[in-house]
Amino acid sequence: MGLFGDDFYSTKVSRRAEPVQKGKLQIIRPGGRDRWQNPRRSRSGISSTVKVAVISSVISSIVTVTLFSFIMQPASIPLANATGNGGNGSNVQAAQTADPYDRIIQAAAEVRPSVVSIVNHKTGGSLSMEDSALGSGVIFKKEDGKAYIMTNHHVVEGASDLEIVTVEGETHKAKLVGKDRVSDIAVMSVEDAKGIGPVAEIGDSSKLQRGQTVLAIGNPLGLGGTLTSGIVSYTDRILPVSINQDGVYDWEQNVIQTDAAINEGNSGGALVDLNGKVVGINTMKISDTGVEGLGFAIPMNEVMKTVDSLLLNGKVSRPYLGVYTVDLSNPYAPLDDEQRKDLKLPSHVDSGVVVLEASGPASEAGLKLNDVITEFDGQKITSTLDLRKYLYDEKKIGDTIEVTFYRDGNAEKVSVKLTDKPE
Repeated sequence: MGLFGDDFYSTKVSRRAEPVQKGKLQIIRPGGRDRWQNPRRSRSGISSTVKVAVISSVISSIVTVTLFSFIMQPASIPLANATGNGGNGSNVQAAQTADPYDRIIQAAAEVRPSVVSIVNHKTGGSLSMEDSALGSGVIFKKEDGKAYIMTNHHVVEGASDLEIVTVEGETHKAKLVGKDRVSDIAVMSVEDAKGIGPVAEIGDSSKLQRGQTVLAIGNPLGLGGTLTSGIVSYTDRILPVSINQDGVYDWEQNVIQTDAAINEGNSGGALVDLNGKVVGINTMKISDTGVEGLGFAIPMNEVMKTVDSLLLNGKVSRPYLGVYTVDLSNPYAPLDDEQRKDLKLPSHVDSGVVVLEASGPASEAGLKLNDVITEFDGQKITSTLDLRKYLYDEKKIGDTIEVTFYRDGNAEKVSVKLTDKPE
């Protein structure tokens, strides 16, 4: 169908038209068998033909101009059946009619007052800015006269005193409510919410699409209230991370990849869509020679799960086994032949985790130094990452887990009851 409900539009008269006499006018009805026949071949007939041609030309011009205007004017394009995230089945919101630059300005104006700068005065340091670490945070809640700010765990780590600075330059003392190293999320509170900016609107990160415009708002290098823009490069990138910063990957972080500029101090700030909603918390970037536009944010849907737990309990409760391990086949720190000989492992055991320290439930169950764990509940464990993901994804506090391990070359099994990790 065409734009006007017809198959096409034409100024030409159809050959299959039947003339009907009505006074001095000729009315054309589609579907006749005969060609146009003029009863009188006179100058008035020629004049009528000219009039028809002129009228047809005028109508054609009007239609052309109308069609051009219809095509060129900004329109809302429904995308309800499209899917984002490479086909994850989520509905995509309709494209907005406003100019994209106007939308960037509007979104920034809405969210910028909700983003604060965070000053972390390190333990044992002075209260001067030179001896402090800087980051960003997002105001997400006000209740009972208090304001609550979310940020990254690594922004507040090691703090003796915390302060926030609003976009207007007002400084407020902040208190740590709770933090979680695994998810890299922390929550702070300010006792008096007066002078604190508005609460940010939380968006649905599951509806993000690749190529969607986003803004990063934060405090890079101490330049508070900074705005950068880019696109969503990837909606659900999985990155290995080292929780203990020891160079061994022991967790996987689900992140949003963006090319919006993220620099030191942006951590904990907001990743914002053009609707003025916070869809992620900026957390890291890849910085290396020849690398550009590789920034990452934690999806808001995952952030809020952690935030809710921190508000309720001050921590995120996860099952605790009580082992500190190193990978048997770690490519970055491989065991030498003498170390493997001390473990007395059979030749077919080429993966697993070596226990360096056992405490809590593991120690009570009898696990000890140099035990090599290879299975949990019959499922193969090849690395510390596998160990932690199985515990956190498959188990809960109070569950019992069957651990298969090698000691002095012999395979053994032991059941361990998982507890909550101590403070």
